[in-house]
Amino acid sequence: MSDYDVIVVGAGNAALCAAISAKENGAKVLVLERAPEEEKGGNSYFTAGGFRFAHDGLDDVSQDILTDLSEAEREQIVLPPHSREFFYNQLMEVTHHQSDDDLANLLVDRSRSTMAWLRSHGIRFVPMFGRQSYLVDGKHHFYGGVNIEAVGGGAGLVEAELARALKLGIEIRYSTAAIGLLQGQDRVVSGVKVRSPEGYSEIKAKAVILACGGFESNPEMRVRYLGPGWDLCRVRGTRHNMGEGINMALAIGARPYGNWSSCHACEWDISAPPYGDRWVLDNFQKHSYPLGIMLNIDCERFVDEGEDYRNLTYAKFGREIMKQPRRTAIQVFDQQTVGMLRDEYRIKEVTKAEASTLRELAEKLEVDPDKFEATILAYNEACGDQPYNPAILDGKKTTGITPPKSNWALPINQPPYVAYVTTTGITFTFGGLQVNTSGEVQDMTDQSIPGLYAAGELVGGLFYENYPGGTGLMSGAVFGKLAGESASRYTGAAKDIAA
Repeated sequence: MSDYDVIVVGAGNAALCAAISAKENGAKVLVLERAPEEEKGGNSYFTAGGFRFAHDGLDDVSQDILTDLSEAEREQIVLPPHSREFFYNQLMEVTHHQSDDDLANLLVDRSRSTMAWLRSHGIRFVPMFGRQSYLVDGKHHFYGGVNIEAVGGGAGLVEAELARALKLGIEIRYSTAAIGLLQGQDRVVSGVKVRSPEGYSEIKAKAVILACGGFESNPEMRVRYLGPGWDLCRVRGTRHNMGEGINMALAIGARPYGNWSSCHACEWDISAPPYGDRWVLDNFQKHSYPLGIMLNIDCERFVDEGEDYRNLTYAKFGREIMKQPRRTAIQVFDQQTVGMLRDEYRIKEVTKAEASTLRELAEKLEVDPDKFEATILAYNEACGDQPYNPAILDGKKTTGITPPKSNWALPINQPPYVAYVTTTGITFTFGGLQVNTSGEVQDMTDQSIPGLYAAGELVGGLFYENYPGGTGLMSGAVFGKLAGESASRYTGAAKDIAA
């Protein structure tokens, strides 16, 4: 006899969406969380809480997602539509058309309805005024596709989802790590082996949903799959995503899938701790580099800071920093743009230098003053005279230097100058398990493993080499909801569910 209909492994956004979905469709659900309760929330807790989804603009999202906006607030917002075609095309563009087409279409097509579903379960959303808009002619012009966040960011999202899960009667066990899958001779997954403070045990269930993250917290797996030196990077989020969910599925024949040698990694304050800080959260990130330039400690630029919107470049530029000497990048700004920097630049836990001359700034940064000044002056001379607009791809570019800056190329010539020192912070890994469009984990013969489902970071096949910002939480919610529905149907607990 099974103790539960569905066991969900993990307690971040994807896992909680899976648990809520399974419960509302009739299943008796148990959530297992490796972390102690004081470290709950997985990687989701450390995010900004932003979601990328398909919609038709402000009037559309105000109906059942941004339900708390006042009329005065609406008058101050310019929110462009984010069509399903545009969402799909951006996902394909940044992944060089490697994203699994079935999974990509499922993500895009279910994104808006899943946002409304989250709102129906008490998750509140607001526009991302501070991070994803610029004030132009007295109105907040949103850009880049990630314009709406959960109230309270990632921490607020997880707290609201946990509150909803508990209200629905879902049982959650903390400090209880799933370390293996139970499987009969008929291939059917029938529960999990667990490790808790009391020891080892087994818990039976009719279905298991794995939603416990990738292997970004595991230095051994990072080196094995991402390459030498990746054991030295900082981890933006939880210390508990050790790849156990992936490994226990591989151990019973699940197919590894996706881009195992790549990850989401971003610009992260060099003074940040080894793992995420539950007070500072994601504010160690430093994502306003399109407003300035980035140099390595040899005083050389190494990326096109204006290649595209920040939302489409930050997840790959972090990996470029890993290739630089001492895994370090210096972001440089002047008084033309320093007032536009995102709020994360104004926290007290920041590695910052300021000076009235470029040479003095270089000395404070302990880099070669001659090379530092020469690089910035060469960049200044290469800047064109096109109009500057940070809210669009303005085409204000450099000429004659490598790498170029394709947009927002303002010369850095108005002191005092300000610099921030960053390194790489890994967010999540791209390689994982193959699932079908029902969320069922596939084996090496492209058959579903009966009773096994997956959602969240450990689903492979969506992201390759790069990532469009805001898609992680959205895919976790979409595939979590899907896995909960499918698992409930599989166990016989659910009534018929419309696709």
